[in-house]
Amino acid sequence: MSQKILLSAKEVNIILHRLACQLIENHNDFSDTILIGIQPRGSYLAKRLAEILESDYNISKIKLGFLDITFYRDDFRRGEKPLEANKTEIDFIVEDKKVVFIDDVLYTGRSIRSALTAIQSFGRPAEIELLTLIDRRFSRHLPIQPDYRGRQVDAINNEKVVVKWQENSGEDLVLLEEKK
Repeated sequence: MSQKILLSAKEVNIILHRLACQLIENHNDFSDTILIGIQPRGSYLAKRLAEILESDYNISKIKLGFLDITFYRDDFRRGEKPLEANKTEIDFIVEDKKVVFIDDVLYTGRSIRSALTAIQSFGRPAEIELLTLIDRRFSRHLPIQPDYRGRQVDAINNEKVVVKWQENSGEDLVLLEEKK
């Protein structure tokens, strides 16, 4: 399997700060905004962005939640092995709030479609935006586009984008792997 580094730890850090600044431009003090990390991989990005907003930009009281979409996926019964659900942690009202979905890689759009369905169990948001670290723009199955993107990647079908986080892999790194 061949690998190519798409983003180093330094580049990931720069992108995270840029994304945080873009969120501040559109959401100001975040009083009506909720950040929702899509489980499992979007949770690392969501936590990191919330930390940056609080520590580097003095935005206090950020509402951060995590949404499990396992049983909302249209393919959850298609695999050989049973899927394991993650934990949904949303302990606030989403009714009439601005929700920002956060995920590491936007690929086909199916995860985001599932998140749109799942969030309705918690109320009706005023609006929903999408933030993604990597946008695989030529791989979409559904008409879903990010409002905030770290980097666009033109990957073909036998290539996989792998995002590693300090919290779970010991380093921040984004790789493009060719599957054989």
